[in-house]
Amino acid sequence: MEEKSSPNILENNNKIQIKAKDEILHGNYANALQIQYSQEEFILDFLTMFSPMANLNNRIITCPMHYKKMIKAMEESLKKYENKFGVIKNSGNDVETINGFPIK
Repeated sequence: MEEKSSPNILENNNKIQIKAKDEILHGNYANALQIQYSQEEFILDFLTMFSPMANLNNRIITCPMHYKKMIKAMEESLKKYENKFGVIKNSGNDVETINGFPIK
């Protein structure tokens, strides 16, 4: 498994070189997310859901402080995206769900 470098990110104005294996760089599609938590950590399960089945693609476990920082970064990214491409509209589906899964 060959490791490759991905683009630099900035942290406190310092560049960080990120190394990743090929299979990580290819990424995984996810269209659903389950979130669990305890006092010490958040667990994010990224899923590919084709009802009634779902496959777990990735599980991220992080502390509450980093979870909050990730949410802030995602909100900032979403705002930039919508400023560039327009506001993302909801799908209009008012389907009742439990943990992101439709109830049938």
